[in-house]
Amino acid sequence: MTESHLRSVVKGITWRIIGTADTIFLSWLFTGSIGTALKIGFIELFTKIVLFYFHERIWMIFHIGQSSQIKSSIQLDDEAQPQFIDKHWRSLVKGISWRFFGTIDTIVISFFVTHNFAKAFTIGFAEVFTKVGLYYLHERVWMKVKWGKKKNVRISN
Repeated sequence: MTESHLRSVVKGITWRIIGTADTIFLSWLFTGSIGTALKIGFIELFTKIVLFYFHERIWMIFHIGQSSQIKSSIQLDDEAQPQFIDKHWRSLVKGISWRFFGTIDTIVISFFVTHNFAKAFTIGFAEVFTKVGLYYLHERVWMKVKWGKKKNVRISN
């Protein structure tokens, strides 16, 4: 099964709501300024939706951490199509890979807003711990959502 582009966008938006709230909280905690925290969160809202979308699309290309099951379905050529089921550790590895790119984005944005390397790296480093766990949970919830998933259909000539 693959995901529609719209599903990837909606999934990115739901993650961004969770991720931005976490970033705003951590930014406020480490800067002491709600205004600064909101600026960081607002900028990140846009940059990370785009980054997340591409991250999702790239992970759909690779079947690392997925088991393949052959299920027959009604198709034009009546061939059985493999369907890929995510293993738990795939969600964790996806979370770690996303966090790498997300942390770089957070550090750059935080520095741009605060002009302080120490605060930027502190916010980015703290996110490594909070976001990996939150992302894992987000992935597991979305695995249960059927909307936007489509079966792979091959058309033979």
